Amino acid sequence: MACSKLFSGELPELIDEVIQYFRYDHKTLRSCILVNRLWCRLAIPLLWEDPFSIKFPKNYQFIEIYLRNLNDDYKTKLNEYVVHNDLFPSNTLFNYPSFIQRLDVSKVCNSIEKWIATVESSTTEKQYSSYSIRDTILLYSLIELIYKSLFLIFIENEVNLHSFEVTMTTDHFYLIIELILQNPNFICNIKHLKINVYKITNNMTNFLNFIYSNCNSISSLYILFIPTYYEKSLSQIIKSKENLKKLSFTHNYSPSYDLLLSLKNYNCSNTLNTIIFHNIDFNYISILAEIFNQLNVLESIHIIYCHSLDSKFIQQIINITKPFKLKSLFLHNELQIESLKFLIQKSGNYLENFGIADNISQQILHLIVKYCSKIKYLGPVWSYNESVNILLSLIENITQNLNYLTINDRGTSILLQNLGQILPFKLEYLNLGLSAKTSDLEVFLKNSQNTFIKKLLIKNNKKEESQDIFPSIKEYIMKKKRVKYLAILETCNGKSEDLFSQKDKVKEFQLYDIQVSNYDDLFINVYDFINEID
Repeated sequence: MACSKLFSGELPELIDEVIQYFRYDHKTLRSCILVNRLWCRLAIPLLWEDPFSIKFPKNYQFIEIYLRNLNDDYKTKLNEYVVHNDLFPSNTLFNYPSFIQRLDVSKVCNSIEKWIATVESSTTEKQYSSYSIRDTILLYSLIELIYKSLFLIFIENEVNLHSFEVTMTTDHFYLIIELILQNPNFICNIKHLKINVYKITNNMTNFLNFIYSNCNSISSLYILFIPTYYEKSLSQIIKSKENLKKLSFTHNYSPSYDLLLSLKNYNCSNTLNTIIFHNIDFNYISILAEIFNQLNVLESIHIIYCHSLDSKFIQQIINITKPFKLKSLFLHNELQIESLKFLIQKSGNYLENFGIADNISQQILHLIVKYCSKIKYLGPVWSYNESVNILLSLIENITQNLNYLTINDRGTSILLQNLGQILPFKLEYLNLGLSAKTSDLEVFLKNSQNTFIKKLLIKNNKKEESQDIFPSIKEYIMKKKRVKYLAILETCNGKSEDLFSQKDKVKEFQLYDIQVSNYDDLFINVYDFINEID
């Protein structure tokens, strides 16, 4: 009875909660659209929050739906470049532009380019006007026109933008800075701002000043890269925000003394609870203790592939009088054992995410086993003969919390023969890098039959052309319906083949409700993962 009421729409609040649960599961949301009008009305806004960032399936026709909202003048301009009978659908059921919540200016530009390529490939030469969009100059002008048109559409629809990412690596961003300055309501309520700037321009200076004066709701600020010239403006932005909770520095960018000093202001001291350092060189940073001792509500510190984690860095950590709540530690290579031992001892009770992009010694693994029992994300870690047993011991020790695992096996049969027996009953993500015998993989799949894996990735380095893992995958993955998303990338003699490109096999998996994805699309980037979970 309750189920029938749910599907008939008699419990709209409950239905909304159910559909919200599938917020980033676009395949399921598309299925929800087909249930009835109410389900469709609730699911459509979630699908259109940020179509530019949807990884799969690759489909850029949503741009045509947006362009339907162009005024006649802009439609005429667009038809000067390319004539396409179905470019402007006659009717749409929803005001799709009004649903946009997240915008990454570089992804918008990239999507436009992909869409143009799609239109170009499906349109004969005779359908073009006297111009050819293969001409570089005309192509550039067309991209600019559509780029500006889309932002005009969003502005005119008074969207409630939640996140905005500024990337000056594209030359087209300057086109919309003036639009933003002339329409302050467009981004004035954003909560998440990402800045990635390589050039010094007057437009960008004006934009940063605008952020400082108008965007008072920012709670997360991500500084991917920015010239020193703009650091004064950034300091002003940081000091002015009364609700700044998360701050991220990344991309070989070392924040200056003055910029870091801005974190000591009253607002940050009582609101900032998360700091992320990604690809930062700590060699030129000497005031960590001074900053961390001032931050009263700091709950989460993340260090991701940073440099100069040496004795100078450790001494700064020693000087911190408050708990050092290091939740993520991902290393390019090993620290000195004594330094790492101190770091893990001081923060082991807080550490939830750990990985190292190289061979990991038994000493480090022993430290992790001894001090870190709350790890949820482990990887990448590498399995070698000398470390495989302690690595298995570590995985078994953290099974109750483990949810994400990336492990690269270097031909050690012991790993695959034993790993399946110690995995938890459910994993959100398992990424296996293999160079092993097919028989060892079969043993792993058989032993792990009780584990449901939402996203399973296998990167297999085949030793022989005849080596075929598909029969085992079919028997223990497909028929058992043990995964929701699957990606397999196989390499042999320098040639790579993605399961996603094998359409017949993809359709076969779909019959078992398993979605095959491109390996790169399903792969989790550590930095993005940390940004999303915290």
